[in-house]
Amino acid sequence: MILQQYPHLEGQIGDILQDPERLLFIFDGLDESIHQMDFRSSKLSNPKQRTRFDEIAVSLVRQSLLKGCSVLMTSRPTRLTSVDNVFQRIVEIMGFLHEDRRIFFNNFFGNEEWSEKAFHYVQENDTLYTFCYIPAYCWIICTVLSMCFRAQPTITDQLMTSLPKTVTQLFVTFVSNILANHSQNTDGAHTARELLTSMGWMAEHGVMNHMIVFDERHLESFIVRNDKHLFSSFLMESGQPPDVDYTFLHLTLQEFFAALVHFIDYNADKIQKTLDGAESYEDGRAEIFLRFLCGLSDSSTRSMLKFHVGELSAQAARHVITWIQKKIPEQRPDTSIRGNRDLLNVFYYLHESRNKALVSQCIGSNNIDFSGVPLSPVDCSVLSFILQSCKELEVNLRSCRIPSEGLRKLIPALHNIKSLRLSINHLTDSSCPHLASGIRNNPTLRTLDLSMNNLEGPHFRDLMAALTTSRIEELQLDTTHLTDSSCPHLASGIRNNPTLRTLDLSVNNLEGPHFRDLMAALTTSQIEELQLDNNHLTDSSCPHLASGIRNNPTLRTLNLSGNNLEGPHFRDLMAALTTSQIEELQFYNNHLTDSSCPHLASGIRNNLTLRTLDLSGNNLGGPHFSDLMAALTTSRIEDLQLS
Repeated sequence: MILQQYPHLEGQIGDILQDPERLLFIFDGLDESIHQMDFRSSKLSNPKQRTRFDEIAVSLVRQSLLKGCSVLMTSRPTRLTSVDNVFQRIVEIMGFLHEDRRIFFNNFFGNEEWSEKAFHYVQENDTLYTFCYIPAYCWIICTVLSMCFRAQPTITDQLMTSLPKTVTQLFVTFVSNILANHSQNTDGAHTARELLTSMGWMAEHGVMNHMIVFDERHLESFIVRNDKHLFSSFLMESGQPPDVDYTFLHLTLQEFFAALVHFIDYNADKIQKTLDGAESYEDGRAEIFLRFLCGLSDSSTRSMLKFHVGELSAQAARHVITWIQKKIPEQRPDTSIRGNRDLLNVFYYLHESRNKALVSQCIGSNNIDFSGVPLSPVDCSVLSFILQSCKELEVNLRSCRIPSEGLRKLIPALHNIKSLRLSINHLTDSSCPHLASGIRNNPTLRTLDLSMNNLEGPHFRDLMAALTTSRIEELQLDTTHLTDSSCPHLASGIRNNPTLRTLDLSVNNLEGPHFRDLMAALTTSQIEELQLDNNHLTDSSCPHLASGIRNNPTLRTLNLSGNNLEGPHFRDLMAALTTSQIEELQFYNNHLTDSSCPHLASGIRNNLTLRTLDLSGNNLGGPHFSDLMAALTTSRIEDLQLS
């Protein structure tokens, strides 16, 4: 394998292979390999044995061949499922951050005005800006904008509104600008259409068969003429005759041409066969191709090519739209991570189509659950478009590892969401202003789950301020690292919110002097269920708890489990119980002892509403336990836990 690429090493190959620990093999583009590699087994041990590439690569990775060597592979994420638990380290390349993108634009354009205009335009376009984190897309975006600016040197508002807004439009503009130099007359358009057709079918063959390198036989088979200047605008040559290879400028360009050919040379049977085949591949080879196919179903996107290649098929567009319509019902029953990933792909198809009516028709009022599926900023941008085209959805994004940039993409869509779950997403205090802008004056959001994040900090105040103007009925903030210093902000939020009914603050650390503020606010709120379990509350918090529940007419469920409320002030809490409307009270694992039994007895004896009481996990045995049992005989409790 080495000598095929580096024949001049033949005299040294023995010495090279003698010390494997000094060898690093780099395989770039695992997802582009035509072989399905099975990393669970390796067969080779002799480096001189001739065999297929995939067996060599797997044996190197599994260390049965050249033990001690290092192997580095790159891949699109879609192919990585087959290498789980094989490599010692898997690194996700995050791409360009904000400042990196700005530097790239400045360096690319050189012209300060163009650079500033281009960067500002891309920043305003969520989809394109997000895609800029991929360096190759960043280059293509800059190339396209540069073409547009050169075609019309005076940068006007009309020019800016005509710039591409989706990835499909980006490539349409890229190809259109190249064709503009070759299609000045009817014959030119005819030549371009002819070449794009032959080149497109070759590209499609490559996508479907995992092939990115073509040779003269392929050009002959698909009647691709390489004697035209236009040919070299899209394909690159490498090697020397007779071993000349051809590759598209970029794999994504090959995928675009593979989709475009179905609109230039529409055939119902061909496109259906391709769609069926594309869905059967589990390695993700057809994902980008399918997105382009859906993007070209948009008539305004297609029209950008009309002048250069003539009419593109409206029948192909209808065929693709019908295919998308059938995809959503197929995906709904499967709630596995794999099924959710497939559904996300369908969202990409809808996003590229720009067809909001189709989105509304396909998604309707279906709930969306992507829990456990990592969502990149691009995914979030796509999801935001989908959510903005629907109404009152319940969205579960639990444990999606949403980055800060991704959260900002989702914010505009919150006004159409009824329920949003963002638990276990590594959200921090810096996320609170973005969340605040999403829920402020939001008429539809009723449930917000932010549990198991880390929201403590100065910006938590912004989130609670926004709560006062929202219509949220259920707020889950359990395990969010909140401390006593958050209590004044919590107090402000619930005091001025007329709709909040359920508040979960469990597994935080709210004990302290400001806990009094939170309980004071409880007296004027409409909260019916309050979870305060596992909050390090002690006996000194009991007077504040007593004040809160004594003057609250709506509270029905109070969970104080997992605290340490034993002490002299526990009497105050039980006295307040007698005038409350509480129906369910949980004291599980609260270090209560026999000395608390008289106070418990007094509280439940004089309470007319209590139906459920959980005292399990305490140590109530002793002489006063009989007082508690006597009180139970006259109470209205229906469910008692003492174990």
